[in-house]
Amino acid sequence: MPTNRRRGWSAVLRTPLGLSAGVLLLAVLALAVLAPMLWNDQASAIDTDHLLEGSSAQHWLGTDNLGRDIFYRVLVATRQSIGLALLATAIAVLTGLLLGTAPAVLGRRSGRLATAVVNVAVAFPGLLLALFFAVVFGVGAKGAVLAIGFAGAPAFARLTQTLVAGVAARDFVAAARIAGVGRIRLLVRHILPNIAEPLVVNATIGAGGALLAFSGLSFLGLGVQAPAYDWGRLMGESLNSIYVHPAAALAPGVAVVVAGLAFNLFGEAVAKLLGVETIGPGRYARRRGAPVEPVVPTAQYVVEDVVLSVRDLRVSFPGPQGPVTPVRGVSFTIGHGEAVGVVGESGSGKSLTALAVAQLIESPGTVTAERFDFLGEPVLELTEAERRRLLGTSFAMVFQDPATSFNPTMRVGSQLAEGAREHQGLSRRQAMARAVDRLRAVRVPAAERRARQYPHEFSGGMRQRAMIGMGLMGEPALIVADEPTTALDVTVQRQVLRLLESIRTADDVALLLISHDITVIGQVCDRVLVMYAGRIVEDLPVSALATGAARHPYTRALLAAVPDLDTDLDQPLAVIPGRPVDPARVPAGCAFAARCEFATDRCRTENPELTGADGHQVACWHPQLQELGRPLRMGQR
Repeated sequence: MPTNRRRGWSAVLRTPLGLSAGVLLLAVLALAVLAPMLWNDQASAIDTDHLLEGSSAQHWLGTDNLGRDIFYRVLVATRQSIGLALLATAIAVLTGLLLGTAPAVLGRRSGRLATAVVNVAVAFPGLLLALFFAVVFGVGAKGAVLAIGFAGAPAFARLTQTLVAGVAARDFVAAARIAGVGRIRLLVRHILPNIAEPLVVNATIGAGGALLAFSGLSFLGLGVQAPAYDWGRLMGESLNSIYVHPAAALAPGVAVVVAGLAFNLFGEAVAKLLGVETIGPGRYARRRGAPVEPVVPTAQYVVEDVVLSVRDLRVSFPGPQGPVTPVRGVSFTIGHGEAVGVVGESGSGKSLTALAVAQLIESPGTVTAERFDFLGEPVLELTEAERRRLLGTSFAMVFQDPATSFNPTMRVGSQLAEGAREHQGLSRRQAMARAVDRLRAVRVPAAERRARQYPHEFSGGMRQRAMIGMGLMGEPALIVADEPTTALDVTVQRQVLRLLESIRTADDVALLLISHDITVIGQVCDRVLVMYAGRIVEDLPVSALATGAARHPYTRALLAAVPDLDTDLDQPLAVIPGRPVDPARVPAGCAFAARCEFATDRCRTENPELTGADGHQVACWHPQLQELGRPLRMGQR
């Protein structure tokens, strides 16, 4: 556990609420352990000379119908009451975890079935479920424990589903998937440690609820049976004499309230300190249709020694009015050692294209392609195990936010070593040695010491380098970098770009660089793919950017919007008029027509194909042949 997390838990006891609740909870747990050993004889002693007596100096809370001391019986009953409540809570947590993590572990259909079961169970009140299960499992302590446990499971399952879904969308989970980590290991190593705190908080508060529910069943005669006893049974036995000897009935009730408060207040203190907010009673979580267009054929020039070949790639998601397709018929090829950049405004489909290439589009999203070959293998036709093996050893992905690229609960070296142990059969020591070597390769200083540190101890630039190092643990043929410099300052941006360039040159690795910054693409890449509204509208050499020879009006607008040292500061900066197209409402014809000054009626009705020759293709009915007056300065940043 990271040092800051340990400090967080210890800080709970430094708050007034946390300290008082912690002391109270510790006292209750100590009483549960010690009371039967110290006072069991006094609690069991029958005295027929003092039946149903009231409070006295000899018997503080009076006696029951067999003359047994009620005070000592309340103390001794602490173990039975707390123990059975904790056992019921453990059953609820374990069952809830199994149901809540099922969608992440099982297949799509089985996961939906588990989710449906949880949704149906949550719709019923917990007390009703507890009474139902009590009848099913029978009268007695065993049946009551199972009843309370299974009745509390749906709330834990719903909470777990919510937390798992949030963590599963993080970049470090995607990186682990690319490394080929299996579903079970992914859940145990990467997801559960990051949701442990809210689950523990919820379990602590749930224990108080379980104690109250269990006492209620015993009070009704469905729980603990004679000669055993807990607080609920003591309340039931003393109910008939409550007007004559009220202390005998009220004492076990007070014990239930005090113990329940101890659990709940401690859980609340932990929740407040750790930033876990209430989303319902006893449930906590961390604060935190257009139809598909017909296929448009695209021309491709030949790339020898192909690493990745994609033809008619489509990514779709269900929408209220039919499928939404934010990536529509993308086709491209990348050769060994080639650097290809993908540029466009936010929402143009760049990152979704990268995620589709990495096989990271989750259900209900679907990825289809006429052709999708990586190193000559048809990726979409491979089994899941075959895809993990192929991508885990020959594919690397660098995400745009280094702060979310690593699992915060694992040391950096362990995360790098995980993929090597999974696919290369290395021992723990060998994998760690290679992780240190890869950190050195990406110029992380003091690599051996850094490998033993947690991600929060790295700077942003070092985290990004370490992310690149993770991709180099195998022998990647392709690195996909999804806006790898977005969260970094200018100096660190240049260092990361130079590192990617040096790796590409040294190891003949292909690079697919996603960016909204056309100048970054111009510095690193050989070829540029310009995307708009989910399609490639221009495929051109990077030299065409430098000479101002871009032909599509959108590409030229992107170039014109880049300020440089010659920009007149007295004039407004150049912008692209209008707004990007909504993927759910893509118009007929050219999607850029509404923002283009050269658009005609044909542009608004017919979709242009990507055509051209000599490595320069454009999808436009009116390509601009003249060069721009001000070419892009490739060295500017």
